[in-house]
Amino acid sequence: MRQLSTQDTDFEQQLKDLLAFETVNDVDLLKTVDDIITQVRHDGDKVVLALTQKFDQHPATTIQELELSKQSLAEAFDNLDEKVKTALTTAATRVQSFHKRQIQETWQYEDELGNRLGQKVTPLDRVGIYVPGGLASYPSSVLMNAIPAKVAGVTEVIMVVPAPNGVLNPLVLAAAHLAQVARVFTIGGAQAVAALAYGTKTLPAVDKIT
Repeated sequence: MRQLSTQDTDFEQQLKDLLAFETVNDVDLLKTVDDIITQVRHDGDKVVLALTQKFDQHPATTIQELELSKQSLAEAFDNLDEKVKTALTTAATRVQSFHKRQIQETWQYEDELGNRLGQKVTPLDRVGIYVPGGLASYPSSVLMNAIPAKVAGVTEVIMVVPAPNGVLNPLVLAAAHLAQVARVFTIGGAQAVAALAYGTKTLPAVDKIT
């Protein structure tokens, strides 16, 4: 096992080298991401659509085409094989049951000096979740991010999921239906995260992204 010592004269460089995985220190990549964020903040929907067409070869011609209807999510669930549907529903129920036990309640009391003390627990209004898409099948990413938020009392969950060439896995959409996701947009990459963080005319800004 490799050991590092803060006493080494080159400790900082050793640590940096150890933590440098793939592109984490890629200056050009970081600049590209920064540029995408800036573009999304300035030009919103126009840039999100253009970058989705460029990076994902998505066939959409308008930003509205990137949003999926609640009906399409429900249909994805309804069309699942019965065994798969049961498994997904069971998973969602178990996730919900577990996280219900984590709920923190608001409480207060008055001490002997007449001071009112306590803790107020307030759910966030809107959160965003980023889920792997395309041919990848990660419905668990939807359930494990959206259901705890709904259990906590979050009013609106917005989901972004990349759809290369417009292709999406129905399991992911079915999971979004089960988890009561409010809106789903078929976008990914830095542009999706930036859109959630800062908001556009079409995509609302969220309070937290997971």
